Amino acid sequence: MTTIPIARAPLDTAMVFAAGLGTRMRPITNHIPKPLVEIGGRTMLDHMLDRLAEGGVTRAIVNVHHLADQIETHLKGRTRPEIVISDEREKLLDQGGGIRKALPLIGDADFFICNTDAVWLEGPHSTIAAMREAWRPAEMDILLLVAATSGSVGVDWPGDFHMAPGGRLTRRAEREVSAFVYAGVGIMRASLFADAQEDVFRLAPYFFRAAEAGRLHGLRLNGQWLHVGTPEAVEEAERAYARPAA
Repeated sequence: MTTIPIARAPLDTAMVFAAGLGTRMRPITNHIPKPLVEIGGRTMLDHMLDRLAEGGVTRAIVNVHHLADQIETHLKGRTRPEIVISDEREKLLDQGGGIRKALPLIGDADFFICNTDAVWLEGPHSTIAAMREAWRPAEMDILLLVAATSGSVGVDWPGDFHMAPGGRLTRRAEREVSAFVYAGVGIMRASLFADAQEDVFRLAPYFFRAAEAGRLHGLRLNGQWLHVGTPEAVEEAERAYARPAA
């Protein structure tokens, strides 16, 4: 019997990274996986999935490793977006390797990437929808959501990128300070991974290669970014959620 491939809308799929050990979040993550830590009464994983659904993403591929059963159980009742589990219980693959393993699920279309410790206070419009609108594959290999280094919660490093007026990103050099941090969400071309051979590899080198080729762009977050990577950042993020809207 011939299998007819399912036609998917552009940018309807996201790779959601939920497999990490959350070592900086210990002792919280000794018993709870980092994506299930709550901010403002909702898990960070649900915050991300809510943003994706609001922005038109209909399918989220969620990789699991550390305390994977808890994440799978938590997601069982979730229908929007559709959840597909990429199981990394046997071996933690890092983000690049996680994408490579999930490529049969992703297909050959452009897709979102999402960190689960990236939470933000949304502006008046959907950030995910804005990224879809900003994506120009003829000019870009990767589009990253970036936030102002100053004013973001939980940022304890001197930024990641410089951004030109047209949105092109360049990497911050060592000992430099840059105005923008990577806010944990992006859009990538699946074809970037066509020649990947290793099982375990990082994602950041793909960003840097795209920057060197002039094909890494950024979209500035219209809102406040909360990088929830430590127990102290959880407290800061809770205070940010508790503040009344301006």
